[in-house]
Amino acid sequence: MRPMDIVILGKALLLGVVEGLTEFLPVSSTGHLILAGDLLDFNDDRGKLFEIVIQCGAILAVCWEYRAKLFTVISGLGSKPEAQRFALNLAVAFTPLAVLGLAFGKTIKAYLFQPVPVALAFIIGGFIILWAEKRKHTVRILEVEDLRWTDALKLGFAQALALIPGTSRSGATIIGGLLFGLSRKAATEFSFFLAIPTLFAASGYQLYKERALLSSDDLGMWSVGFISAFASAFLCVRWLLRYISNHDFTPFAWYRIAFGLVVLGTAYSGLVNWSAG
Repeated sequence: MRPMDIVILGKALLLGVVEGLTEFLPVSSTGHLILAGDLLDFNDDRGKLFEIVIQCGAILAVCWEYRAKLFTVISGLGSKPEAQRFALNLAVAFTPLAVLGLAFGKTIKAYLFQPVPVALAFIIGGFIILWAEKRKHTVRILEVEDLRWTDALKLGFAQALALIPGTSRSGATIIGGLLFGLSRKAATEFSFFLAIPTLFAASGYQLYKERALLSSDDLGMWSVGFISAFASAFLCVRWLLRYISNHDFTPFAWYRIAFGLVVLGTAYSGLVNWSAG
């Protein structure tokens, strides 16, 4: 194997792990991938296509973790009201991001998919999490099965905030859920379930748009990234479900703030030549 091939596979492995560890935590996978891709000089069109592939690996990890629930819902769509309600809630929650993404996606990518704006979103999002965690939580929805379609719509608008890179799709949905009266477990699990149609739709749409970039020469790179994203996302989802039983999201807020400040500091000091610096 040529040295250049080893370097590319190393980058693929690292970015796959970054995607898997950050996709379902309230820290923004998109933000981390923009920054990591910029730092590794892997943010060209080929790199953007690679991000779509590894995102699919992370989604598959959630599908595997919740395979029993998903099978029950799919098999019961024709006859079970609870399965129909669950599917309706996902469809309702998915709609705001889909509509707003199609309407404003190009503008957002043109102006905000850069390291410094992402860093600012990290910091602002961190302070929002701190504020949300200090509020008194009145829980009225213990399980995802108890959601009404109106609750799902609110969560959908919360998720739509993640169109701003660095905001965090899972973070917006989970913190929104806490503010809307969901238990920490219900908010986190609904965020996982909502990721399935959201990320599959986004990945499918982007793969179709970038289909001209597909090449069998990149199969090895895609495989390494996909597998590492799947494995790290699977472990992260299981860890997060245990973590939320006894902890809040305050540590993630401080991480976001510190990480954002480091990016801004290195950008404006010239220590790191970020593309937006």
